[in-house]
Amino acid sequence: MHTDFPALEPVRGVIFDLHATLVDQGHAGEWVDRALARQPNELSAVERSHLEFFLDRIWETARIQDPQSSRDLSFADHRRVFHELLAAGPAVPTDFAEALYEVLLDTWHAYADTVPTLRTLKNAGIRIGVLSNIGVPIRPVLDREGISEWIDAVVLSYEIGVVKPDPGIFEAALLALELPAHNTLMVGDSGRDDTGGIALGIRTLILPRTKGPVHGLDAVTRMLAVPSSADSARR
Repeated sequence: MHTDFPALEPVRGVIFDLHATLVDQGHAGEWVDRALARQPNELSAVERSHLEFFLDRIWETARIQDPQSSRDLSFADHRRVFHELLAAGPAVPTDFAEALYEVLLDTWHAYADTVPTLRTLKNAGIRIGVLSNIGVPIRPVLDREGISEWIDAVVLSYEIGVVKPDPGIFEAALLALELPAHNTLMVGDSGRDDTGGIALGIRTLILPRTKGPVHGLDAVTRMLAVPSSADSARR
């Protein structure tokens, strides 16, 4: 039996997750170095190795210890969960643990393909949003990494009191972009958190966390058949 499916509506807006999608959390060694510069502490080579291993995976660990993402609903909860995770793992002195938290965002940098991808989409007339489960003030990072100038809306869990994958936070992003679900694509790294908009009809692309400076965000422009600046120059 042949069934005619309705044609797909064009994508007029893309909602991006932030951490591990547009921004990489950086190398744990740099994180430790920055904390040591703020609060000197004696770490043996073994202790440092264990700490770096733990920090590199701390937010994956948080998904297990804090499955309801309470850390992303307020600054206080985020700080609390971080210190609970560290205390349960490679315990370090309180003052050094605090230093690690204070420099948390200093090593977060945009992937090399983040701004070029956002620029390409923006130049094609596509609206761009950032939707993040986050419990820290992330807007300074967006400014520092040159992301802010390319986006039309930012929806953060701690500001609206809802976390992904609750469809409510995706509805807030659609409202901020002034677009319906069927004209919107969600791009994230989590098969759990970033798929909550599917129930609303948002098409979703999952790009799992990668190592290195390039995240593979050109998959978005290729998926939408949006020519890059280099492609346009060759024509």
